[in-house]
Amino acid sequence: MVVFMDIVNYLRPKYVLMENVVDILKFADGFLGRYALSRLVAMNYQARLGMMVAGCYGLPQFRMRAFIWGALPSMVLPKFPLPTHDVIKPGLVPNAFSRCLVAYEETANKHLRKALVLEDAISDLPEVQNHQPNDVMEYDSDPKTEFQRYIRLSSRDMKGYSFEDATPKKGQLFDHQPLQLNNDDYERVQQIPEKKGANFRDLKGVRVGAKNTVEFNPNIPRALLSSGKPLVPDYAMSFIKGKSSKPFRRLWWDETVPTVVTRAEPHNQAILHPTQHRVLTVRENARLQGFPDYYRLFGPVKEKYIQVGNAVAVPVARALGYSLGQALRGEFVGDQPLFKLPESFSCMGQAAATGSSVGVVEA
Repeated sequence: MVVFMDIVNYLRPKYVLMENVVDILKFADGFLGRYALSRLVAMNYQARLGMMVAGCYGLPQFRMRAFIWGALPSMVLPKFPLPTHDVIKPGLVPNAFSRCLVAYEETANKHLRKALVLEDAISDLPEVQNHQPNDVMEYDSDPKTEFQRYIRLSSRDMKGYSFEDATPKKGQLFDHQPLQLNNDDYERVQQIPEKKGANFRDLKGVRVGAKNTVEFNPNIPRALLSSGKPLVPDYAMSFIKGKSSKPFRRLWWDETVPTVVTRAEPHNQAILHPTQHRVLTVRENARLQGFPDYYRLFGPVKEKYIQVGNAVAVPVARALGYSLGQALRGEFVGDQPLFKLPESFSCMGQAAATGSSVGVVEA
């Protein structure tokens, strides 16, 4: 963060936009976030902090991130776009910065669209195996949801994009590949039931004791894999002192995914497909981030996951870009830190929110 702010001080751009995980507002009582704001103010920039939830802009993942706008005194400071989808969940906001959450007031007359879930995003994709070496394949069904119809559009048909040379041939699907599990993990995943909430706790020999803590059942011999290693690994039992259900957990169709990560390993996170014995593919993760299907990634599969997981979710980026454009044109008036996206602003082919009241974000 020091280097980032030093670069801003050297270049003196008209606008600054910084993104980071919300841990910068949790660690050491929010020291890192306060430092970033203070550096901008010390450099004579206007500054505004907001926490945005990706799911609030038409994605089936929660993904809360912190954003900081900066603008020179001669420029209009961009505002944060209000949500279009009803995804906000209580209890996930750093208390010291709770007024910085980009959201409607609880009493506002908001008309938000229903939150998207995993099924909305990936239910049309072909079934693939744990080992899937082909980075190009064919769709085997028509889109089933509004989200899928939008995400499968060509760059020519998708409003706001113009990468014509990236448009795949009709019917081509890129990067629908999972990170291949090793033999032991694949054998474990095959024994995870295909049901909502299933995880390593459903494996033979595990029971849940007091205070939701897992323990081995002393009446059942410890099950072994074909390799001779334990079916239930010790690291799963000890993760977060035995209180976590994330290791080898299946996602489910009616869930909003917590966040897309850079590592596609099931050891300490929920990343298994609901009904297939594998982790989510690169393409499935890309869809959760809002990347159109015509985007094609390059490099080893592990690097593709990193590229997707590190990105700002596309609908969030579009909404922030719209805000920057409005500020640059001098369209914003008043001191309110939030604004409504217009009806014509279409992401995933869905209408923007029509609520009339605004919430509060500290400047």
